[in-house]
Amino acid sequence: MTEPTVLLTAFEPFGGDAVNPSWDAAQRLAETWDGPATLVVEQLPVVFAEERARLAAAIAKHRPAVVIATGLAAGRAAVTPERLAINVMDARIPDNAGAQPVDEPIDPFGAPAAFSGLPIKRIVRDVRDAGVPASVSNTAGTFTCNQVFYELMSLAGRAGFRAGFVHVPATPDIAGDGPSLGLDQIVTALAAVVRASLDPAPDIVAEGGAES
Repeated sequence: MTEPTVLLTAFEPFGGDAVNPSWDAAQRLAETWDGPATLVVEQLPVVFAEERARLAAAIAKHRPAVVIATGLAAGRAAVTPERLAINVMDARIPDNAGAQPVDEPIDPFGAPAAFSGLPIKRIVRDVRDAGVPASVSNTAGTFTCNQVFYELMSLAGRAGFRAGFVHVPATPDIAGDGPSLGLDQIVTALAAVVRASLDPAPDIVAEGGAES
């Protein structure tokens, strides 16, 4: 029987950084991955106008059973599977093409929000068990990470694959005085994310809420 394919996406550098840890980690994981499943990686631009087409093209190319989109969340100290994508673009900084949409819908005819299809509580447990800090995030922001997450869930709903989004912290080389994780830790975490996402069992019931 043919192995299922997992598509792992990550972003190019943005905001003046020379690297994006999400892409560095995705590449490293692809080089060392030994299964289960076939793992493929694709880089996405940090460009609002290109996200849906590039994501759809990657999905059409690889025909994955699972898609895990990843991105950088500078200022966070843990790997954070996202619970919810919202139908809003509200950019604090311009994207890499200079666009800066403010209070605009991703899809004028789309739902207000979309929930992850990944087992986010099992992901948190398994990443922690691998020795890396992790927690559930209830906001993916309003930049291109959230847009890709929202578009991904729209595409997943039509095609029937499992999908969701995971943010990773900055690495020490770009974190400045902020929190960070080493690249090896992020790679270890993403391996746990992929394996948890391949498990078809229901998510576990575990505390993962937030007061603010």
